[in-house]
Amino acid sequence: MNQQVTYEGAQKVAILHNKGPMLVLAGPGSGKTFTITHRVRYLIQQYGVNPSNILVITFTKAAAREMKDRFLNLTEGTSATVGFGTFHAIFFRILKYAYRYDARNIIREEQKIGFVKEEMVRLNIEVEDEMEFVTSILSEISSVKGEMIDLEHYYSKNCSEETFKQLYQGYEDRLRHANLIDFDDMLVMCYDLFTQRKDILNAWQNKYKYILIDEFQDINRVQYEIVRMLAAPEDNLFIVGDDDQSIYRFRGAKPEIMLGFTKDYKNAQKVLLNINFRSTLEIVETAGKLISHNQMRFNKKIVPQKGSGKPVVTRVWQDPQEETLEIVGEIMNYRKAGYDLKEIAVLYRTNLMPRLLIEKLMEFNLPFSMKDSVPNLFQHWIAKHIIAYIRVSTGELTRSNVLSIVNRPNRYISRDALESNLVNWEGVKSFYQDKNWMIERIEQLEYDLRMIRNMDPVAAVNYIRKATGYDDYIREYAQYRRMKPEELFEILDQLQESAASFTSFDQWFHHMKEYEEELKAQVQSGEGKGEGVALMTMHSSKGLEYKIVYLIDANEGVTPHHKAVLPADLEEERRMFYVAMTRAKERLHVNYVRERYSKKQEVSRFVREYLGRE
Repeated sequence: MNQQVTYEGAQKVAILHNKGPMLVLAGPGSGKTFTITHRVRYLIQQYGVNPSNILVITFTKAAAREMKDRFLNLTEGTSATVGFGTFHAIFFRILKYAYRYDARNIIREEQKIGFVKEEMVRLNIEVEDEMEFVTSILSEISSVKGEMIDLEHYYSKNCSEETFKQLYQGYEDRLRHANLIDFDDMLVMCYDLFTQRKDILNAWQNKYKYILIDEFQDINRVQYEIVRMLAAPEDNLFIVGDDDQSIYRFRGAKPEIMLGFTKDYKNAQKVLLNINFRSTLEIVETAGKLISHNQMRFNKKIVPQKGSGKPVVTRVWQDPQEETLEIVGEIMNYRKAGYDLKEIAVLYRTNLMPRLLIEKLMEFNLPFSMKDSVPNLFQHWIAKHIIAYIRVSTGELTRSNVLSIVNRPNRYISRDALESNLVNWEGVKSFYQDKNWMIERIEQLEYDLRMIRNMDPVAAVNYIRKATGYDDYIREYAQYRRMKPEELFEILDQLQESAASFTSFDQWFHHMKEYEEELKAQVQSGEGKGEGVALMTMHSSKGLEYKIVYLIDANEGVTPHHKAVLPADLEEERRMFYVAMTRAKERLHVNYVRERYSKKQEVSRFVREYLGRE
């Protein structure tokens, strides 16, 4: 059982570490799971630590499972009492003992959504994008709890402060009334419990004498405060992570906690695992040039073990259509050269971006799998409005179709004027027979619909946007929702881009149906488990690796995203690009375009930085 393994260099220092705090900086592909599992084994076999006094914390259930399996294989199952789990699982275990909670007390996702929706009805809040709004509000509630923010000083990103406060309070009241807690409550309640009950804290400190944390760069404020209390007074805290791969600030992760660790623990040892076992010299060096532009980071030099390979390829294309066609052609060439398609990944900044690529892969019958569910552009509420305009123009005058368009933009036409299931414009005009200005509005709408009916799809979308005033409606809505109008205009631009490929509405609608069926088939095949080219966001690629990686649309406004304005936001975007680059083992292709939606595009500053052309 005591098989001999020889450890070298920094990894050896980390694995052989015994007592006190240690910070392990683990670069991409540097074997951090190996380091954590072997250190636990060493604590038990060489230092005589009781396995049940060791706690290993990860951020996801999958990571906890993998870590535990790797460890049990290593020790042949002899140390099964080591604790492995996520922050939430461990903190809930603590609350279970203190408050007799069980799984029935944890709110389910659909209940959370239901509570916020009920509050919206109570407060008379109406939004176009209900699901998006609810998800955003829940994310903000999570941030307020996880960052321990005083509600009085919180500025909402989605609605007025007063509205957010009412939604927050209403959600909390409903939770308490139902005797339920959410994941963030687990953290806050655990923090309060340890602060107020030193006897309970003391019992858990005696239980977990050695704490190891994976992916420490993703920790938030309340998690850190609990861990600090739990690790005291001996502070046998072994944290592993990479500040350059912290990409979850939007979920409350605070990379600055990791950067400040050696200030909080003056006696902490620091080790850098700087050997990259994954990528070639060219990929490691290019990614290193990029990330060196971040100011808030530990300075480090990553050394590839693999040696030299092919240069990183950076290419510019005229527009996304050309870019997509060329990438699909290159992928087919790689397949001819003997590469398995599942060794190839295409990464993008947001999950709105792969539509063209999916369409092209479908056209060429190239199998692909998606790690994230890609939202169907044609199911977006804006797309539904545009489609309703077209359907109404071609005579599909159902009440629901007409209601979708009649007050977008606002024409002040009452629902009462549309009382039958099939709308008759003459009937609507007779409803307003004593109001000439209303009749003029309805006649203008009839004229617009006649114009739309005789256009090809792309001209129709343009006419709806510009001539009917739909773009102005979107601008007003964005202001109401505290969004940048560009976010919503991108949906309209994508619709226009899609429409340009078709000469009739029937052709376009047929394509929408095919596209929807393909997305459904992807979901049924189990996202990300299928064969073929892997498609995913940069966020989702973290922790994965592929022989060949394509990054698409490396343009300003896409990456860095136009939402990223503050220096901290830009540094996070750069880290995300760095994570994406370092997924590649052998070949890395970075692509950008000169124009999109007939507008000139700038190359991403990240490309200029790694090419040395700032």
